[in-house]
Amino acid sequence: MDLYLGLDLGTSAIKALLVDPEGRVRGVGSAEYPVHHPQPGYAEQDPNDWWAATVAAVRQAIGWAPAGSRVAGIGVAGQMHGAVLLGDDDLPVAPAIIWADGRSWRQVAEITERIGAAKLIDTAGRAVAAGFQAATIAWLQKERSSLWWRTRRVLSPKDELRRRLTGEIATDPGEASGTLLLDVRWRTWSPDLLKAVGVEEAKLPPLRPAVAPAGGLSVGSAVELGLPAGAPVVVGTGDAPAGLLGAGIVDPDTMLLSISTGAQVMVPATFVIPDPAGRSHTFCAALEPGTDRPGWYQMGATLVAGMALRWLRDEMLGQAGPDAYERMTTWAGEAPAGSRGLLFLPFMVGERSPHMDSRLRAAFLGLGAHHGRNEVVRAVMEGTVLACFDAFEVLREGGATPSRIVMAGGGARSPVWRQIVADVFGLPVHALATADQAAFGAAILAAAGIGGLDPVATARAWSSTGPPLPPTDRGSARYAELVPLYREATEATRSISHKLVDFAEPARGPIVPMRPSRRG
Repeated sequence: MDLYLGLDLGTSAIKALLVDPEGRVRGVGSAEYPVHHPQPGYAEQDPNDWWAATVAAVRQAIGWAPAGSRVAGIGVAGQMHGAVLLGDDDLPVAPAIIWADGRSWRQVAEITERIGAAKLIDTAGRAVAAGFQAATIAWLQKERSSLWWRTRRVLSPKDELRRRLTGEIATDPGEASGTLLLDVRWRTWSPDLLKAVGVEEAKLPPLRPAVAPAGGLSVGSAVELGLPAGAPVVVGTGDAPAGLLGAGIVDPDTMLLSISTGAQVMVPATFVIPDPAGRSHTFCAALEPGTDRPGWYQMGATLVAGMALRWLRDEMLGQAGPDAYERMTTWAGEAPAGSRGLLFLPFMVGERSPHMDSRLRAAFLGLGAHHGRNEVVRAVMEGTVLACFDAFEVLREGGATPSRIVMAGGGARSPVWRQIVADVFGLPVHALATADQAAFGAAILAAAGIGGLDPVATARAWSSTGPPLPPTDRGSARYAELVPLYREATEATRSISHKLVDFAEPARGPIVPMRPSRRG
């Protein structure tokens, strides 16, 4: 039996799925790795940790595969926007600076001034923000010039993982649009954006379609993974466009709400429609545009969702064990909508849509002696959904009119979180049957690029959702009152957030580069 392996390099873990030609999942694996915060606002990862986790996850997945099956193709998806710096030997010379990193906030204004805000948004599809590869590169040039001059290439995280698989350097328009160096209309590197950032195109990977072949599995990687050498690998794409494909969302009538470490609201688009104020993203879809497929998608991205619940679990409540999240969401279900007047602003590492402010910070407001564990957990869950709704309002202003929501990611597993979403948005919510939709989308890309399957028909046929969960009258009414309070609180705390960030920022110290891996 032929199987397609889909990999999703997330922020906290990698997922591996083996999928047969009928869309049935035949093997699953996952493994975690840490995010390092060497200074306030920094977020880094070691690419060697990614690889070690990939080996563990793939070996788990193939352990479940039916006897006699073979991996016919491999697709890769992953966290977007980050920067992996490669030296002359095409090996990492420093920790990867990932999407959640806020150190480049000063470079945001510099890049915008050089190219002009209107031209930037019209070309790249959104405003620049800290944590995007363009801003990170500008920060490196100014603050770590010696490291930048040692850098021969800059890759996104999933392209670094695919390099470890095959040795080939490439990227796709869906991933590249997340760097803010791509002209999203023409799906090519933009000379104007490259000039504004000060990076040569030679340091960026060549562009290919996501379904294009990108080499075969190298002998060394094959041995570590337990797979045959030469197994074909496609270019793949970022986790957001892969997630849309994996959820079977290939038309503008359905919105995908993905809640994992961060959260995204996404609606397919048939043409480029940037928000003039730069509050949302217009990015390239996984597939090239055609009569049966939108070539772009509108997205609002929030930086903190599951991250806040994980922080609450580990740092505040001290919950452990595989059922920790289930316990916590059960507690949340015992509190009423609105958490008895406790409001959580989820800006723990700043915020993207619609605020584009890396110096916003989180807060609990309205905390009283009558609040307990149940209300605190529910308030955190509600705050993340209110942030998603704030982001969605921008998409609606741009013409998005979905009639239903498909909910994916870890948050989709919680009936409490799904009901909060239905009540806040006022739309029916369908839980995606396959929670790991980005890995599933990567498998679809492999099936299309290697197996010759039609990607649109395959996405529709393979995806599966649960029955609709409608909004409740009482919950919708409570959240209709809470939404304006959330927005008022965000604006009221903006200034003090900025001052506290300045207060906490230490004197800059040197980054200690990690040793380049000789295994890659």
